[in-house]
Amino acid sequence: MAAKARRRTYTAEYKRRILKEADACTTPGAVGALLRREGLYSSHLVVWRRARGRGELTALAPKKRGRKPTPVDPRDRKVTELERQLAEMTGRAERAEALVDAQKLGGAARPAGGERAVMIALVEERRRSGRHRPAVRGPGAGPRDLLPAAGWPAAGAGGPRSGARPGRP
Repeated sequence: MAAKARRRTYTAEYKRRILKEADACTTPGAVGALLRREGLYSSHLVVWRRARGRGELTALAPKKRGRKPTPVDPRDRKVTELERQLAEMTGRAERAEALVDAQKLGGAARPAGGERAVMIALVEERRRSGRHRPAVRGPGAGPRDLLPAAGWPAAGAGGPRSGARPGRP
C-alpha cells in the first residue's frame, strides 16, 4: 500500500535561499538544474518572486490551508440579546395578565398557597383554555409577527368595535 500523498510546505528561509540561488544563476539551464535538484517547479519561483516583489516578508512563509474563521458579527450578538429581552418581557406580560385575572376574581375560587400559587394556577388555566399564545412566531420575528391572544380580534380587523374584547361593552 502506498503512503498517502502529503502537500509540501516550504519555510520562508528556504524560499529566500532558493530565490537567491536562482537569481545567481547566469548560464543557460542552471535554473532548470536547480529546480530539478530541489524537486521544484518554475511556477514556485514565479509565485515566490511576486511575493518578494510586493515586499511581503511574511508572504514567503507557508500559508495556513482550510477555512478561515468567520468573525462574529455584532448584529448576531444584538439579535441574541433582543431575543432574550423579548422572552423576558413576554414572561412579564403573562404574569401581569395572570395578576389582573386574579384581581378580577377577587377572593372567590382562589387556590390556597399564596399569591404565587394563584398566579401559577391562572397561567396554567390560561394555557389549558387556549387563551395563552406565544408572543411571536419564531426567533427573529418582527412586530408584524405578533399573534393576537385568543378571543381578541386580529390587528386590522374592521368593525365598529375593533380592538375591544368580544362580549364586553
